[in-house]
Amino acid sequence: MTGSRVVALGHYQPERVLTNAELATMVDTNDEWIQSRVGIKERRVAAPDEQVDEMAWRAAEKAIANAGLDKAEIDYVVVATCTAIDRSPNIAARVAARLGLGHPAAIDINTACSGFSHAVATADHAIRAGAASKALVIGVEKLTDFTDWTDRTTCVLVGDGAGALVLVAGDQPEVGPVVWGSVPEMSDAVRIEGDGKFAQNGQSVFRWTTTQLPAIAKEVCEKSGIAPEELGGVVLHQANLRIIEPLAKKLGAINAVVARDVVESGNTSAASIPIALSKLVERREIPVGAPVLLFGFGGGLSYAGQIIRCP
Repeated sequence: MTGSRVVALGHYQPERVLTNAELATMVDTNDEWIQSRVGIKERRVAAPDEQVDEMAWRAAEKAIANAGLDKAEIDYVVVATCTAIDRSPNIAARVAARLGLGHPAAIDINTACSGFSHAVATADHAIRAGAASKALVIGVEKLTDFTDWTDRTTCVLVGDGAGALVLVAGDQPEVGPVVWGSVPEMSDAVRIEGDGKFAQNGQSVFRWTTTQLPAIAKEVCEKSGIAPEELGGVVLHQANLRIIEPLAKKLGAINAVVARDVVESGNTSAASIPIALSKLVERREIPVGAPVLLFGFGGGLSYAGQIIRCP
């Protein structure tokens, strides 16, 4: 096989909706302040007993059902997350067990907010190398476990949830080359250290993303041989509407549907891209076969992106 293709997606979000109005009763903030700075209106919060592997499993079940696959056919499971509590077993192994899979390779990736694009790339590479034929790729986070609810600069951002896609081997590559990297001198810009809480140097991250990311996103397009104006969709990490909208504009994706799921889901780190993409596909807002840019950035400071064909 010469490549892989995305055949289906699925997502899961907890039932509880935490609005800006409710947050304003918990910390010194208000709806206008939050929306003007990050564009978020509400976010989902997992129940105390709702764990990362459970949310990942629910999204995976939906993706596999949408793909119409026999679970026994899946031979590679990769999960992107930075909020797993246990060091071992990893989330991928727990999801494989919940799903009742056969004997898949099962690995976790932790590059925080860029994790899902890293995971898609590793699954694509495994299929291209002949090490896998059908892969389950999941992004999942329970950031609220690591949130300081007295810090108005961070607690207004986070949400919980999971998204998943199924990749299968194909005669034609429908997942383009990955462009990935990191900025080591900014490795502490976004962090969850030890058993501590989520923290970030918001201004430095905002400055870097708004000035440096457009050129990297254009490189993703160039490597895939896709002009920005040919894109049918742009799904960036849902960090901040003030980052997403200017980046899509600077890229020149004038005909693309731009994911703005951050408004209703908040920042779900590695889960944000698959959740947003799954919703767009479910609503058929992007034509089948259209090129879609996926691009994640965040903790590390790491980034990764590729172009896929919409299933």
